[in-house]
Amino acid sequence: MKDFENRIEYKFKNPKLLEEALTHSSYANEHRDKRIKCNERLEFLGDAVLSVVVADYIFENYPDLPEGELTKLRSALVCEKALYMFGKQIKLGEYLLLSRGEKNGGGAERPSIVSDAFEAVIAAIYLDGGLEAARKHILRFVIPEVKNMRTKPFKDYKTTLQEIVQKNPGEILEYNMVSESGPDHDKHFVFEVYLNSNVIGKGGGHSKKEAEQNAAREALELMGY
Repeated sequence: MKDFENRIEYKFKNPKLLEEALTHSSYANEHRDKRIKCNERLEFLGDAVLSVVVADYIFENYPDLPEGELTKLRSALVCEKALYMFGKQIKLGEYLLLSRGEKNGGGAERPSIVSDAFEAVIAAIYLDGGLEAARKHILRFVIPEVKNMRTKPFKDYKTTLQEIVQKNPGEILEYNMVSESGPDHDKHFVFEVYLNSNVIGKGGGHSKKEAEQNAAREALELMGY
């Protein structure tokens, strides 16, 4: 724990928060101890804190960007791929508490697990030290990445598809999960994207976000974009 605190340059007043943030559900399920909490609730909170901090930063620092471009940039910074890369920078996977099966299956390097844990750590810092502490932690990763993305745009298929659909008032775009398969350490999700109840794309991935993006990508391809 102390080694990880050094990596993130933050010392917890309540170490239990950090322990919870690093505990995957597979570890909690394996030990069946009610005192062991997994990081899913923290992940939920961390996602919200991350979104607010990133939105505030790009809004204040890029006044030239219109709403649509701000949305694309924020999506690129909070997506699974970006969070996984942030997590790798601090070797987050090495510190996660995983079940034996998850660990042997390469869970410490799985993008969905690492990105979720990154959000959980954000929430732990937020609860322990407040919004400014969380902001400082987040911006360590975000600021360099923003500069990189300004020259190398991220392909956010969902946002692109949404913008195209919005040009026609009254059109409704929805994503629905078709299937979920595989063991906990290697899940596979399949999503369909609907336009006014008609399927216009289908995609799979190791996380729900990835599957939705791939469904949107197929829809764009079929639409000729």
